[in-house]
Amino acid sequence: MHLSPDQIVFWQHGFFKLNATIVFTWALMLVLAGSSRLITRNLSIGLERSRWQNLLEIVVTGIRKQIEEVGLSQPEKYLGFLGTLFLFVALASLCTVIPGYQPPTASLSTTAALALCVFVAVPFFGIEEQGLGSYLRSYAKPTVIMLPFNIISELSRTLALAIRLFGNMMSGAMIVGILLTITPFIFPIVMTVLGLLTGMVQAYIFSILATVYIAAATRVRKPKPA
Repeated sequence: MHLSPDQIVFWQHGFFKLNATIVFTWALMLVLAGSSRLITRNLSIGLERSRWQNLLEIVVTGIRKQIEEVGLSQPEKYLGFLGTLFLFVALASLCTVIPGYQPPTASLSTTAALALCVFVAVPFFGIEEQGLGSYLRSYAKPTVIMLPFNIISELSRTLALAIRLFGNMMSGAMIVGILLTITPFIFPIVMTVLGLLTGMVQAYIFSILATVYIAAATRVRKPKPA
């Protein structure tokens, strides 16, 4: 049993390794890009719409509503980034029913990359909304003494995002793998279904936390009336 898809190497040349993490990550990206292209090439604004367009509209509307409920006043502005995060993590979990598939989110390198995307996006959207000076000054509020603590908070929450997603995804895969070796197939199937539910919950939590961080960075503090 492999603890991580990084350990499954399909091809190697010198120091370069083509492992399961890279292969399945790119496969998921191609599936997402190809599916979005196929679904959106013949969009309809009439009453008659394809089932795939209805599904796409339900997903997009749900993600947009969640972003708005968190506190971002212009959800369309962040829909591309946050929606992609959610769909990638969710699809990585749903594909675990495919024999031989290893979720790339069970690798710390993948979850660290996703967390780094959030780490970069937070100041990007914050600076875009508040301006560079105003955003940097927020690190020294309410007093300059809080500057190192706010910086440590930025770094620690990025690490927590990566470790949380990695731990939950890897543990689910390990439990199913262990049960397959010591019990009949019925019980592991039940655990696989529960793993799919857990994966969807993790996708929701990851995207919501990213939304909360961006909302905090883009919040413009209005001066108190004199």
